[in-house]
Amino acid sequence: MKLVLDASMAMAWRFERFDPAERDCARKLRMALGTADILVPAIWHLEIANGLLVAERRGCLTMAHVDEFLNLLDALPIKTEDVSLSSTKHQALARARISGLSVYDAAYLALAMRSGAALATFDRQLAAAMRAAGGTVYE
Repeated sequence: MKLVLDASMAMAWRFERFDPAERDCARKLRMALGTADILVPAIWHLEIANGLLVAERRGCLTMAHVDEFLNLLDALPIKTEDVSLSSTKHQALARARISGLSVYDAAYLALAMRSGAALATFDRQLAAAMRAAGGTVYE
């Protein structure tokens, strides 16, 4: 199985989702990490770091919790797309225009479409854009 992992799915491994189906989906993917080919665009690392920083600033996490979660993610078999952001910006921008997504979210969609991977996300607009583009959303 080949998947593009977005930040919302990865963050669900640290912050439990309210929806029971989403909690189950996040757990299922976490358990399948050893058997899946997981890809992320380079922006994913900054989105994760920013999400953790926001949680730290709000008092939901300590610096130690942030470091612990980053170390956990670093140990997982997640592959960062091996192209520069500057070389994918035009494709992400085009996808964003078509889908109504932000360029950041469109980077996930573009990677999934380029690689033929399913998209693992809890972002409803991103999932809808993936389906509209003929792609598969991990459930």
